[in-house]
Amino acid sequence: QVQLVESGGGLVQAGGSLRLSCASSRTITSFAAMAWYRQGPGKQRELVAFITHGGSTNYADSGKGRFTISRDNAKNTMYLQMSSLTPEDTAVYYCATSKGWDWGTITPLIGSWGQGTQVTVSS
Repeated sequence: QVQLVESGGGLVQAGGSLRLSCASSRTITSFAAMAWYRQGPGKQRELVAFITHGGSTNYADSGKGRFTISRDNAKNTMYLQMSSLTPEDTAVYYCATSKGWDWGTITPLIGSWGQGTQVTVSS
């Protein structure tokens, strides 16, 4: 069982930036993909971005142009750089690993979740 530990959340003003980190207890290139999800107040958990084993990236429309997903294989750590944040980005952000693919939606099938890190954007 992989352990995923997120960090980097906090309170930021609208227009600000944050970088989230996700440290994995296993080699991150052993996963089909890794992903960031978020769950806002009263909302369902949603996919934010993912990065494949080969390094390809994909973003939900909400983060395109503002968020950048990346990874450091040597540190077994994934990142989410977020900029131009708005109050609508307020959520708990979760790191996840993929055990395969949902070929219907071309999104990761999640194997493991981190505990989440709170991001709060004030107006």
